[in-house]
This record gives sequence, structure tokens and C-alpha cells, in this order.
Amino acid sequence: MKFTVDQIAQLIQGTVDGDGSASITTFNKIEEGKAGSISFLANPKYESYLYQSKATAIIVANDLVLKEKPLATLIKVKDPYSAFTILLQKYQEFTSVKETGIQQPSFIAEDAKTGKNLYLGQFSSIGKSSTIGNDTYISAHVTIGNKVSIGDNCVIYPGVVIYNDTIIGNNCTLHANAVIGSDGFGFAPQADGTFTTIPQLGNVVLEDGVSVGANTTIDRATMGSTLIKKGVKIDNLVQIAHNVEVGANTAIAAQTGVSGSTKIGQNCLIGGQVGVAGHITIADKTIVTAQSGVTKTVRKEGQILGGTPASPNSEYLKRNALLRQLPDLLKRLES
Repeated sequence: MKFTVDQIAQLIQGTVDGDGSASITTFNKIEEGKAGSISFLANPKYESYLYQSKATAIIVANDLVLKEKPLATLIKVKDPYSAFTILLQKYQEFTSVKETGIQQPSFIAEDAKTGKNLYLGQFSSIGKSSTIGNDTYISAHVTIGNKVSIGDNCVIYPGVVIYNDTIIGNNCTLHANAVIGSDGFGFAPQADGTFTTIPQLGNVVLEDGVSVGANTTIDRATMGSTLIKKGVKIDNLVQIAHNVEVGANTAIAAQTGVSGSTKIGQNCLIGGQVGVAGHITIADKTIVTAQSGVTKTVRKEGQILGGTPASPNSEYLKRNALLRQLPDLLKRLES
């Protein structure tokens, strides 16, 4: 597809500095810009590419102070990253063709209810008393259990397994091989050293706009619900244990594990490979840096935490700096 710079600027509510009639046919990273492409600059580390890039147009911030005149036409916006995201979303809407229809072989239980424009891929199944909303896309090899509720405009990629009683809202995305509603890790130790399985009688609830990454697992509650609130974004290979609650618009990066009955607040950012202990609470707007371990309740909002056990990031960085000096201190003591 082809658009002019002026058309793109209008779409993302930007102003043009340069040739608004120039044609755009593709997207590129700013360091790989070429004629006919559009890029964006959001990270100051890449500013040097702004003056070298051969891209036809580059989206930049309104308040950017130029060090020299770039070759490209500029589209100035309040937030370049968000503007470029909107542009990609619109392009996807223009170019994608959403499939509908029931592929064979597949299975839909007699009492299941399905909405308009459903797509059900080959070898997928919808269990008894389940309900699927309008305009939902279910890929091949998806298993949907009994008494499952899935809302409108959801996308479920191949290999996803959704256990009985799960509730999924509107506009949710489940990436390949995610497992929603598997048993929580509940076992009671016995006097003879064995374990007795504790029945996991609850369910999982994903509210509207939740995205779940590939190979991520969200366990059902022992009683009640494991609750993932509106707008939560969960990366690949994340483990969410039974009875966890994740607050609205929180993002959790890959290989993080959250132990049972923990409550994470809203608008939190959890880095990759973070471990979160069970039965604790993390306050709203908390940021946990990668490979940290949160072992106790975080009551103060808006902190940046790092290390294990996690502490305010400034303290963690100071400790690391001191640790790096220990070999030299030891040598001085031995001499």
C-alpha cells in the first residue's frame, strides 16, 4: 500500500516539516531507513541516525531540538513511540483479511453457543456449555473446555489450551501454546512423606484487553478465581500461580514466576526472570528490574526495585558497586 506523508501525519495527528507529498510504501528501523520508508525516533541513543537515515520520513517528538538538518521529512508528534504503534495498527487493519468459517475436522459441542463471524481452525474443539463471542478467531489445534466463556474480538493462536470454567473478556489475545486454567500447585504433605493432591476447584478470569504470551501458564484458583485484570500484558514463558491477582495495565516480561495468592497492583512493570514469592502484595506502579526476587510485601507505590531480596534500586546498585570492590579490599588486607 502507498500513503503520502501528509496522509500519515493526519492519521497520527502530527505536523509535517518537509515534503508532505512524498510517498511511503514500507516501514524501517531508523538505522536501516531507505527511500520510501518511514521510521521513528523515540530513544535518544539513536538520535545520530536521524541525520544519516535515508528514510523518506521520520516520526519525532515535538520538542526535539535538532543538531543539524536531517535528510528526511519529519512528522512531529507528542509521543513518537505511541504514534508509530498507532500507524502499525492502522496498517494491519488495512492489509489483514480476517478469516471466518468452521474448518474441518473440528468439534463444537451441541450446547455450545458461538457468535457471528467465528473462525475455528482445523483440529480445534469447543466443549459443552461454552460460549464464544462475535468476531473471535480460534486457530488450529486449540482446545476449549467445558463451561468456558470467551468474549468478542479475541484471537487465540495454535496450540492454546483453555481449561473448564475459564472466563475470558473481549479483545484478548492468547499466543501459541498458552495454557489457561491448569491446576494450581496444591499438594498437602502427609506424615509418611507423600503428598495428597488438593482439588483445585476455582477458575481463571481474564478481563478485557489481556494479552498472554506463548507458552505462558496461568493456573486456576484452589477456590475463587485467579484474576488477570483489564489491559494486563504478559510475555512468553511466564508462570502465574493459583489465586494470583494481577492489577489493571500491568506488564510482566518473559520467564517471570509469580507464586500463589500474591496480589500485584495496577500499572506495575515486572522485568524478565523475576521471581515473586507467595502470599504477598505489590503496590501500584511498582517497577521490578530483571532477575530480581520479591520476597516480601511492597507497600509504597511507585518504587523501582532490584536485586534479591528486592530493595530500592539505588540501594541495590550501591551494594553491587561495593561488591565489585571486595577483591581489591581483600588484597589490601592481605598485604
